[in-house]
Amino acid sequence: MTRIAFIGGGNMARSLIGGLLKTGAAASNLRVAEPLAQARDALARDFGVATFADNRQATADADVLVLAVKPQIMPTIYAELRDTLQRNRPLLLSIAAGVRIDQLERWFGSLLPIVRCMPNTPALIGAGVTGLCANPRVTPQQREQAQHILDAVGVTRWIDDEKLMDTVTAVSGSGPAYFFAIVEALEDAAVAQGMPRETARILATQTCLGAGRMLAESNEAPATLRQRVTSPNGTTQAALESFSADQLPRVVARAVAAATRRGEELAAALDKE
Repeated sequence: MTRIAFIGGGNMARSLIGGLLKTGAAASNLRVAEPLAQARDALARDFGVATFADNRQATADADVLVLAVKPQIMPTIYAELRDTLQRNRPLLLSIAAGVRIDQLERWFGSLLPIVRCMPNTPALIGAGVTGLCANPRVTPQQREQAQHILDAVGVTRWIDDEKLMDTVTAVSGSGPAYFFAIVEALEDAAVAQGMPRETARILATQTCLGAGRMLAESNEAPATLRQRVTSPNGTTQAALESFSADQLPRVVARAVAAATRRGEELAAALDKE
């Protein structure tokens, strides 16, 4: 009967609430603080959860508090919640990208059990992946609670070294945008060859969906699957040789490195708050 409060009722909070309800959580144990009246009404109507305009009311008796807000919003809410959280000491889950555990401890109090989470947007359809990192005050039971909440929208993996959370953000947090960019490029390339755009989009989308399922369900390395569909001197090899000539692995590595650095920079900017 864990009581869970959400600060922020946006898309990620909605996906988590919907996933929790599907796994058997009672709507009466879920509360949401959301400043927009229209969003509060939609949450109450769609999920039957209690909603509040006031953050303190929503979190008064919470066992778990989910901070589902943008990183820039975080410093504006800690002042009103710090006393309540220090008194009740709930498990604090933060899904704010780039916000470090030590920053959360400074803002909300050093005695809190905190789990930093990095989900991604496919969580909106129950197909997400989330990296989790806990501070030493998180008990084994609380780790299970955190994992249960994020498991409701996809796959979870614990990260022991928090320094790698910026890499999690760069790979899986930002990764869906890379994927969409590749599908977009495939579509445009087919259109440039004379194919109707609608047909090109269906071919590119379904090909990527099928390849993703093969990778997820086969338990084989992507290199193995790539080699299996590459006939010597065939069309696939010609395309892959073009990728190699354009240094695709280096392009991807530079992109991930750039995203990782940007995550670090965003966290550093919050240190000034």
